[in-house]
Amino acid sequence: MKKRVKTVFLLLLVSSLVFLFVSCGKKQVRNNASSTVYRTVEEIKKSGVINIGVFSDKNPFGYVDEYGEYQGYDVYFARRIGRDLGVDVSFVSTEAANRVEYLETGKVDIVLANFTVTRERAEKVDFALPYMNVALGVVSPNRRVITDLSVLGPKDEVIVISGTTAEDYLTRNHPEIKLQKYDTYANAKNALENGNAVAWANDNTEVIAYALQNPGYTVGIPSLGSQDTIAPAVSKGNETLLTWINDEIRSLASENFFHKDYEETLVETYGLDFEESLVLEGGEKTSQK
Repeated sequence: MKKRVKTVFLLLLVSSLVFLFVSCGKKQVRNNASSTVYRTVEEIKKSGVINIGVFSDKNPFGYVDEYGEYQGYDVYFARRIGRDLGVDVSFVSTEAANRVEYLETGKVDIVLANFTVTRERAEKVDFALPYMNVALGVVSPNRRVITDLSVLGPKDEVIVISGTTAEDYLTRNHPEIKLQKYDTYANAKNALENGNAVAWANDNTEVIAYALQNPGYTVGIPSLGSQDTIAPAVSKGNETLLTWINDEIRSLASENFFHKDYEETLVETYGLDFEESLVLEGGEKTSQK
């Protein structure tokens, strides 16, 4: 009996030590039933690595190239963050639906995954200054270009990515429209190309890029709903990292960093005509054609 009690005690002790070891280096803030885990700037620097959530299948914003390397507009920014913090960047492949979850659980320190700022999301994460403008758009096959949502019939379905502003907008404003929901951009594109739905609604930057890269498709609705912004996001309450990122974005404006980022990663897709309408420097539009 004594031997069994001793064994149980040792198991409990080991479990406690493992929990403390895993939790080390992460600050935990609890609000009612929820829990947010994050690392401060100093803790990130001490570890030598920052974990940044990016897309792996959303070219040209975040994708993995033929050599297995992350590339794209958000990735370019992420690498600069690592450089200026003096740490390595560990890219974490992220999907639209798990961006908030990855921040809340501490799986990533920052999300740079074409994250549109919304009031609902701002209740769960903290957004830094924006670095890009965005609206919603709708792309459809040339055989039937959708130029207005009112032309959709009761049997027509529209593709959306789960957890995106397109899903939220259509659900709220057009509940009569049938939605096909997918977790990844690759699956959404395949569904459109296979004729599973009449159109795909997503960020206009994404659908414009898709139409330019894939003959036979047209963005019949280039701007749907309100004009929004893309911004980095950190865990709710991580004030040290939020402050650092805001200071970084303001500092980068002095060298027109995001214009350089655009010209390195997006110009091949969009050309120069879209640069001034999409890019924000220092959280503000610097000029517009």
